[in-house]
Amino acid sequence: MLILGIDPGLRITGYGLVSLEGGRPALVEAGVLRMKSRGELAVRLGELHTALAELLVEMEPARVAVEQLYAHYKHPRTAILMGHARGVILLAAQQQGLPVESLASTMVKRTVTGNGHAPKAQVQRAVAMLCKLSRPPEPPDVADAIAIAWTAATRLRRRV
Repeated sequence: MLILGIDPGLRITGYGLVSLEGGRPALVEAGVLRMKSRGELAVRLGELHTALAELLVEMEPARVAVEQLYAHYKHPRTAILMGHARGVILLAAQQQGLPVESLASTMVKRTVTGNGHAPKAQVQRAVAMLCKLSRPPEPPDVADAIAIAWTAATRLRRRV
């Protein structure tokens, strides 16, 4: 079974495809979708939708995992903008008929590092170790997406 983890963003959206064959998650592919950093929000969301729809067709995941939206009182605008990107991701997955699992960032960090409040660099190092990579994934959005997919695969494995 293939699980696509997605770290939402309006400029950079990370993705990580994890296989759950043989009882243990394994990284298949990872990367980023890049959108224009400026311009109308509707146009940027359209770019994200097009790129993600193409990725879903190409990767053929059985399910999608995405980080739950959280808001920090110091950055409410960021949470609102990320909510738009997350909505596009949910829409693209639904249009492909894929189940979506929403995961709290603290759960993802705890699963891959043992610390629910781990900094990005620690998540990157943990993902590199789990996936047997020679160096931590860059940019951090890729490591976050892999960690999201890894967590979803681990949770799914426990249910089966």
